[in-house]
Amino acid sequence: MDAAIVTVGDELLVGDTENTNATWLCDRLDARGVRVRRVTVVPDEIGEIARVVNEYHAEYDAVIVTGGLGPTHDDVTMEAVAAAFGRDVVENEEAAAWLEEQGYSAGDLTAETTHLPADCRPLENEAGVAPGAVVEAVYVLPGVPREMKAMFESVADEFEGTPTHTVVVDVDEPESALLERFTALQEEFDVSVGSYPGESVRVKITAASAEEAERAAEWIRTRSTLVDSA
Repeated sequence: MDAAIVTVGDELLVGDTENTNATWLCDRLDARGVRVRRVTVVPDEIGEIARVVNEYHAEYDAVIVTGGLGPTHDDVTMEAVAAAFGRDVVENEEAAAWLEEQGYSAGDLTAETTHLPADCRPLENEAGVAPGAVVEAVYVLPGVPREMKAMFESVADEFEGTPTHTVVVDVDEPESALLERFTALQEEFDVSVGSYPGESVRVKITAASAEEAERAAEWIRTRSTLVDSA
């Protein structure tokens, strides 16, 4: 399963808010074997959100959109996702009934709170008020991290892929000195290799099986100068 993540908010683009939602979602999806192919940040603009959602929906198995839900002037995500599918935004009776069960009357809420894309599947917000929605394979979640996490967990089982296994080897050599070994490693084993230089080079080896990942890691260990763990 391939997925894309779209995070919405001007505050992300100007650096006022750190994009922790994308990092958390990537980690959770990777743990479920889902390949995240794109992470995109878009402004609070209906046209930009709709364009990206439309493009990614055509290309990937699932799209997760976070942010821009609520009653304020810049909360335009639901309208944008509806536009991406050529739908109207209408009051959702299921979402309204759920909020009423939580003790919210119509007078307690801004009128548009329960307005969602037509014919969507509403998602309950166990940690907040603004409901989410699923439109075909596009999942619209809140931007508030605790609300986003709770809502994602309610649909997490809908995201399944092929689990992978990773082993990390810390090598005390320049990254440039390892290039030929990386090539030989990938010729010898069915793995992907990532290298992340810092004080040492973290070599990340990923394979479909734990055994293959470990065999490849041992191959690197026996041919490299490792970081002293003492």
